[in-house]
Amino acid sequence: MSASTSSRRWRVVGLLTALALTPSVLACSGGDGAASPATTTTPADGSSTIVPHPAGTGASPTEIDTVPGMPPVVDPANLYSETTAGKLQPWLAGVPLRVYVPNGRSNDVTVIDVATKQVIDTFPVDAEPQHVVPSYDLRTLWVLSNQGYSLTAIDPTTGKPVATLPVEDPYNLYFTPDGSEAIVVAEALRRLDFRDPHTMALHSSIEVPDCAGINHIDFSVDGRYLIATCEFAGRLAKIDLLERRVVGMLELSGGGMPQDIRISPDGRTFYVAEMMRNGVYLIDAASFSEAGFVETGVGAHGLYPSRDATKLYVINRGSNRVPGPPRGPGSVAVLDLATNQVVERWEVPGGGSPDMGNLTPDGRELWLGGRYDDEVYVFDTTTGALAARIPVGKGPHGLTVWPQPGRYSLGHTGNMR
Repeated sequence: MSASTSSRRWRVVGLLTALALTPSVLACSGGDGAASPATTTTPADGSSTIVPHPAGTGASPTEIDTVPGMPPVVDPANLYSETTAGKLQPWLAGVPLRVYVPNGRSNDVTVIDVATKQVIDTFPVDAEPQHVVPSYDLRTLWVLSNQGYSLTAIDPTTGKPVATLPVEDPYNLYFTPDGSEAIVVAEALRRLDFRDPHTMALHSSIEVPDCAGINHIDFSVDGRYLIATCEFAGRLAKIDLLERRVVGMLELSGGGMPQDIRISPDGRTFYVAEMMRNGVYLIDAASFSEAGFVETGVGAHGLYPSRDATKLYVINRGSNRVPGPPRGPGSVAVLDLATNQVVERWEVPGGGSPDMGNLTPDGRELWLGGRYDDEVYVFDTTTGALAARIPVGKGPHGLTVWPQPGRYSLGHTGNMR
């Protein structure tokens, strides 16, 4: 349901006021802590290319040939190398560590102090907030009100909303690897909208009619293309970001309802959570084909790499239904990325519905929204024990923990690089 014209008018005025009063909140990307752009070329076939350096140059043995404007991949064996514990940008040190929880059925955001695990604030937003997304430049948190057709900007230095912008069908939000544009995932419209990353003014769109339920995406290691999950079609879509067109569709062998997607540290594999088959597909990045499947638990949904990038936390929501029942067999499966084997499984005591979230900056806690239980779970990643269970609003979904280590955000609840 679209917001009224008059409502949208005051929101734009509110944004202009926020821009005038708080320039640091919606500052241009490439500010403090941003890496210098890499000048590169890209292969014609859309694959990720590793270019060897001549011997004796003093350079690293290999280098990822990234798209123009994308910050360099520091470690070709681990594209998450700059998101390890201790690599918080210095200018984020003064930002209070908080968890922002979008409650999709009570239409508000709960703010939690990480240290005390106490709710310290709740503020209203437009209808059906789905995710809280860090901006590419790490200065703004965006609340995506899917049915309210709006984005609300939060200043993370204060934890308060500062502006609301009219945006069509914002189910999810990502950013191009060079930071030049935001990508609003318009799920119901089967479309990716490329927008200004600060004002959200529309630049262009890519229609993806064969990708019903387009909702989660991740990017190739070189930034040339993205892979999107098609929840209601049982397939994946491959989109070339330079040519801005769909270049492939992959039917998953088991069909189902693919959810979150995350690239492996070495950039060779995409992991796709599949809710109906209760596990994770392994997709070969070079050939865009299935390479395997790993069972993880009922209702596999969210995917988060550990701080050292040796494990992948697979969040199992505990139900194959949407909406699901409360107190389902929710769990977290710990996938060893070297062997692609589940090495641990952490259950929610008494049942629950863990969904989306993120790690604390030190990686010692994993915070997750309990979608059908109106609560937030905090797992100790050392012991696997549930450290806290915090009541919040109705229908908590894609929460974010902020700040996060990393040079820039590619979107979602903190897909950092």
